[in-house]
Amino acid sequence: MSSAHSAVPTAGSVPSPTSPVSSSSSSSSSSSPAVAAPTIAELLEFVRRTARDEELIASLPLDPEGRTWIRLDGPGGSEAWLIGWPPGTGTGWHDHADSIGAFTTAAGSLQEHSLAVRLPTDGWKTLELTNGVDRSRELAAGQGRAFGQNHVHEVLNESEDVHAVSVHAYYPPLPRIRRFSRTGAVLRLEQTESPEDWQ
Repeated sequence: MSSAHSAVPTAGSVPSPTSPVSSSSSSSSSSSPAVAAPTIAELLEFVRRTARDEELIASLPLDPEGRTWIRLDGPGGSEAWLIGWPPGTGTGWHDHADSIGAFTTAAGSLQEHSLAVRLPTDGWKTLELTNGVDRSRELAAGQGRAFGQNHVHEVLNESEDVHAVSVHAYYPPLPRIRRFSRTGAVLRLEQTESPEDWQ
């Protein structure tokens, strides 16, 4: 993806999280050494390092009407994105299926609301959440976080007048995203998106 777009996409094939990703060599008949799957710590280091790349951050076109993004080369076959957030925009509640991930704010500030509970992966439409599962954090420029599989959260730019920019990485590349609505303690599965839905 070489141009900016106005929603947050993810794409890619789905290697097993425990299988190595191999590089192919077009000029040699011998196999290249396998590349190990990145760890959560390596994804976090990648997004932090990338968020400090001022030239890259400045290259992202910003749109006052919607989010924009550029696909990046992540470590070890991971999926990575540079994302622009106009004031007042957000993702809504969602998860990243079986992928691990990390993100860091490069400019502005983002708010993350998350659930400290692992949800069933399939077979439900509505869940009532117990007290004490909500977590919130503000991530100013230079701050980030990593997360494991099936992490449920929403990310928001709550500023009234300042764009935010962030860097995200996922491994394996996202096979699906589940989107949820929430009313009080009730979480509803609204839809499941596959890569074809956001490419």
